[in-house]
Amino acid sequence: MVVLGFDPGIARTGYGIIESNGSLKVLGYGTIETKPGDPFHRRILNLCRQAEELVNNHKPDIAVIEKVFFNKNIKTAIITGEVIGAIILTCARLSIDVVEYTPLQIKQAIVGYGRAEKVQVQKMLQLLLGLEEIPRSDDAADALAAALTHINLTKYDKLIK
Repeated sequence: MVVLGFDPGIARTGYGIIESNGSLKVLGYGTIETKPGDPFHRRILNLCRQAEELVNNHKPDIAVIEKVFFNKNIKTAIITGEVIGAIILTCARLSIDVVEYTPLQIKQAIVGYGRAEKVQVQKMLQLLLGLEEIPRSDDAADALAAALTHINLTKYDKLIK
């Protein structure tokens, strides 16, 4: 199974691709960046094109998005929601199913504690995925964590059945 994780944002969207076939293999990770001066619709288009390229290059079985919640900045919440919608539409057009997990679910699945600090999640990612170093981009690390969460939860669901 190949899982493509996304940590959505208009300036930077993190992505992480993990293959799970008995063992875990990181196929890639990084960020999709858009130009702050570009009109919003061009930034969304750029993001969709790069997401489509990731899907076409890696042929994921499923895409995972970190579901983001905002308490204070409603404008940021709306923009992030639009980014999430664009990613979902891009994946759906390419016949890739999409699931979403909250940050609490991701932390619980990776660290075993839903209120874990970001650095704890990153250290566990490094350990579980055999990475030489923690990804420099928090966005890429969050996307890898989202992908690994789906792999872990799918594995546990199969064990229960």
